[in-house]
Amino acid sequence: MAENAFDTVAVIGIGLLGSSIAHAVNACGGAANVMLWDANADVRTRAVTCVPGTVCDTLEAALTQADCIILCTPVGVLADVTAQIAPHLKRGAILTDVGSVKAKAAEDMAAHCPPHVHLIPGHPIAGTEKSGPESGFASLFQDAWHILTPNKETRDASKTYRDAIAALEAFWTTLGAKVESMGVERHDRVLAITSHLPHLIAYNIVSTAYDMESVKDGEVVKYSAGGFRDFTRIAASDPTMWRDVFLTNKDAVLETLGRFSEDLAVLQRAIRWGDGDTLMREFTRARGIRKAIIDAGLDTDEADFGRKKIDK
Repeated sequence: MAENAFDTVAVIGIGLLGSSIAHAVNACGGAANVMLWDANADVRTRAVTCVPGTVCDTLEAALTQADCIILCTPVGVLADVTAQIAPHLKRGAILTDVGSVKAKAAEDMAAHCPPHVHLIPGHPIAGTEKSGPESGFASLFQDAWHILTPNKETRDASKTYRDAIAALEAFWTTLGAKVESMGVERHDRVLAITSHLPHLIAYNIVSTAYDMESVKDGEVVKYSAGGFRDFTRIAASDPTMWRDVFLTNKDAVLETLGRFSEDLAVLQRAIRWGDGDTLMREFTRARGIRKAIIDAGLDTDEADFGRKKIDK
């Protein structure tokens, strides 16, 4: 087991990501102690029986000795949470997060982060549609990308800040992740197309199917093919988290959505006018992207995405 990057890590928010961090540390190392806290008392009670680490009754107890604090809350409350924890953070501690939006997250946390604390926003590109403390598992971050978005000016000027970045990189590497740094704007543009827009499309398609269901006597569900089933999996994700993602990354999402709408109009016209050449060109190009994802080891080429059939 690798040498621990931290003595004590505090995880604030014990949902899928927070509980998975605790499981991963328990299995892989990275910290000697994991302190956990959630604003929901019921979540804390449930976490005691299913999440490794110390579930604290108070926020202060979770934070006082923490070398690294990981905020696993919806991005919409990061400002309030940072303001709440700020008085309890020790000098030289690292404050990071797991939010899917980085520009607004960095701005909100920086507004309340004490000057004696190293702020290094982060985002593990890993997750499932499940939520709650029972949903976590140790291998969630294995071979997944973890993006850090440190402040460039502070990084260039401060050795202690660079050391903090190195410690956080070592922590996530120990949990199995592949770590990369980039600017917040670049992160938000990339994630708008690779994550945020697909979720928006999934929510919309499933909502449309829900409206059709009322007039189709159950046929939308009964005859669901693999493509629609995969959309329902994505659309089962935490609605609070995704509401906040779209509201805090609205500029990048709207820009990407505009481009998507233009490209969709091209396909719409091709279908309307029987333009098979356009359809073949676009479908063939899309297959190339799928092959690149498989070649990069980000998915399997097994039939039905490698999932087993459900036994009945």
